[in-house]
Amino acid sequence: MQSLGILGVGELTEKVVRGLRRGGFDGPIRLSPRNSARAQALAAECACEVMPSNQAVVDNSEMLMLGVRPEHVPQLADEITLRCGQRLLSLVAGLHQATLQATFPGAECVRVMLSYAAQVNAATVVVYPSDEVTEAHLSPLGTLVVVDSEAAFELATVAACMHGWFYFLLHDLQHWLMDKGLPADQARTLVQGNLQDCLANARANPGQSLQALGQAIATPGTFTAAGLDVLNHHPGSAAWGAACEVVFDALLNQVPR
Repeated sequence: MQSLGILGVGELTEKVVRGLRRGGFDGPIRLSPRNSARAQALAAECACEVMPSNQAVVDNSEMLMLGVRPEHVPQLADEITLRCGQRLLSLVAGLHQATLQATFPGAECVRVMLSYAAQVNAATVVVYPSDEVTEAHLSPLGTLVVVDSEAAFELATVAACMHGWFYFLLHDLQHWLMDKGLPADQARTLVQGNLQDCLANARANPGQSLQALGQAIATPGTFTAAGLDVLNHHPGSAAWGAACEVVFDALLNQVPR
């Protein structure tokens, strides 16, 4: 198992390290010294070593993971020299392959996109270009999606943003239930549970479109169909609350749907 160096210890790379250890990665992990308090805490938690410099991370690691913000990449590149053929996994959104190769000449650059769910080994892990070593090391973090073009990788980045947006939708749905009188923990469990039910059903039926799976539930005359009709005629997130109101009112009044 290759040694891994982390260039930039932040929210995402911290979660990746946790997921790797949780998934059985037992190779050495070397951490950048910047963000010292976080690096030291992660080292103690996940049996890592904090190195004295970024170059020391490079020199003592076979594979590197780049996790700094885009605007910090040029400064970091000025500080370090990678070995020819050294593998660099970039988590930096928007940093194209050609830019990576020009910034870190001689390195084998691979773009990776994943979510915070990496820490519980349940992330969608997008890789470009295909690279067997990268895929083998990151597959324990969740579900691999290997795309065959940079355009596809950028679309995957948009999808990764959706991950963040979904929390706000779930928050709104939870609070609709709470406003109607459900305790916060029950409302959260119901919203999360129904989302998980949806995902489980979709994964169990890969041959059916997501729309077809929804249509199988929202059949004419059902409460689900009544709410869906509202969603289809109201733009934006307000439609979710409006749909909930229509169904809730119908249920309270036992109006057949």
